[in-house]
Amino acid sequence: MPRDVSAARAQTLAIRWLIDASRKRRIGTSMVNGLANEFIDAIDNKGNAVKKKIDTHKMAEANRAFATFKPNEAA
Repeated sequence: MPRDVSAARAQTLAIRWLIDASRKRRIGTSMVNGLANEFIDAIDNKGNAVKKKIDTHKMAEANRAFATFKPNEAA
């Protein structure tokens, strides 16, 4: 069931997603450059970290529709 996360958890997830995205994109460059580029993309609302956030929100929104669904009891 989707639910809100605390501010500390949201910040932890955001940092983790930024680091993971910068690790994937930094082929041939340093971690500093990869992380800087990911921050720049995040400011512009693009990049892999922002895509991860958007996908997670879409998945939670889709699952919210089933949160109140209760299967019928066996007769």
